[in-house]
Amino acid sequence: MSAIEVPLVVMGVSGSGKSTTGSKLAGEFGVEFIDGDDLHPAANREKMAAGVPLDDEDRAPWLDTIARRIADELAAGHPIVVACSALKRTYRDRIAALAPTTVFVHLDGGSDLIAERQRGRVHEYMPTSLLASQFDVLEPLEPDEHGFRVDVRRTPAEIVDEVRRRLASPVEHG
Repeated sequence: MSAIEVPLVVMGVSGSGKSTTGSKLAGEFGVEFIDGDDLHPAANREKMAAGVPLDDEDRAPWLDTIARRIADELAAGHPIVVACSALKRTYRDRIAALAPTTVFVHLDGGSDLIAERQRGRVHEYMPTSLLASQFDVLEPLEPDEHGFRVDVRRTPAEIVDEVRRRLASPVEHG
């Protein structure tokens, strides 16, 4: 196990494996893992549970909470791993504004694969009916962003190995 020096945001649509991958990465690197879902305000949870997609206004305070937490932990010398959908470039920019060294790990997979995964799980407030809206909003990482894409067809262990390798190579993570 070796520590990381930068915070990681494991991003992607619901069902892409953010929580599973994020917790495995945190364990591998010996740092704290935070599931961004746990930081949603009650109003956001209620809206999603009712099958209504969140909009930018709903997400703004949640993203600010995540960004502050990452920045505060980093300022204390503790980079962390956070699972957060971070679907749009503006959302990632909002996080990076407070924590500019954050590396975004985009768990990327096709809608059919993710839908199949979602059928096999129950989420407290994220119904499978919202998956299409997440793909509609998703803006993949752009070349100038600090991060990289990882194919979710790989096993969690393979994903962790790839993230470790890519973090060790600055050219590969922006």
